[in-house]
Amino acid sequence: MELQDNVELCFPQLLNSSCRKPTLHWTEAVLLNICLAFISLITVVLNLLVIISVSHFRQLHTPTNILLLSLAVSDFLVGLLLMPFEILRTSSCWVLGDLLCSLYYYSSFIITSASIGDMVLISVDRYVAICYPLHYPTRVTLRRVKLSVCLCWFFSVLYSSIILKDDLKQPCQYNFCYGECVLMMDYSAKVLDLIVTFIGPVTVIVVLYMRVFVVAVSHARAMRLQVINVTHQLSMATTRRKSELKAARTLGVLVGVFLICFCPYYCVSLTEDNTLSSFFVSLVFYLLYCNSCVNPVIYAMFYPWFRKAVRLIITLQILQPGSCEINIL
Repeated sequence: MELQDNVELCFPQLLNSSCRKPTLHWTEAVLLNICLAFISLITVVLNLLVIISVSHFRQLHTPTNILLLSLAVSDFLVGLLLMPFEILRTSSCWVLGDLLCSLYYYSSFIITSASIGDMVLISVDRYVAICYPLHYPTRVTLRRVKLSVCLCWFFSVLYSSIILKDDLKQPCQYNFCYGECVLMMDYSAKVLDLIVTFIGPVTVIVVLYMRVFVVAVSHARAMRLQVINVTHQLSMATTRRKSELKAARTLGVLVGVFLICFCPYYCVSLTEDNTLSSFFVSLVFYLLYCNSCVNPVIYAMFYPWFRKAVRLIITLQILQPGSCEINIL
């Protein structure tokens, strides 16, 4: 009884049904929240720069960049909405009610699924561009890409509604006490989520990456053999080889970061170990969300047009008349 008397409750007036307040020391809580808030801010800023760049400059309105724009929107929402709510859920009692708790998890599934779908679409886009360069302009058009993006978000909403239908009907039915926000899924739903949002996308991305890498290397080798005695053409072949291998490496980084960020989440999700601390589970969630912070670095910061666009945005040159027509490439 002495231990219980010293425990702080989220809602002291509800003695028998209130959750306990988080037990982290205040210095640890402050440092953790500052770190997580910084990651959230960086995620918002980086993805907002991508959104402004692609939206403002007309020269960047290409099929590939439309996919980057959709990815940046989903990752921007992760930093703006999901990360702050996760900070609140981890560091203090949940005081926003059952409805907002269910909406948080529902939004999390929608945004994360859309982000994964965008990454798959980008991999398909790069695959067609490198493996079928002559057919790329006719197969990958702005209209088809915009339709694909809309379908990606539509199916993300549909999938999230199906897998969370029980929680949407009765919000937070698995909360054991007042002041917590948890989501419980049966094992079959966890397996379905693993297949749809991890195994399936990773399989597609890895297969396309391997195909892109093989084609890039074979093209570079063939061109090098053809021009081995011509210095100028050899230089052009070397440039082409570097460009193709850069695209292959970019997809390789994508696969690596995706696996690093998502593997721990699904390992924890599929285990029925109730001894895991809520702090550790939250760290797994944040590692998942950190993928949204890395995505703009992978897809945008490797390209010179993004650095030029950032300079124009920071110096407010985009506010000048006709700035959308600036040669950004």
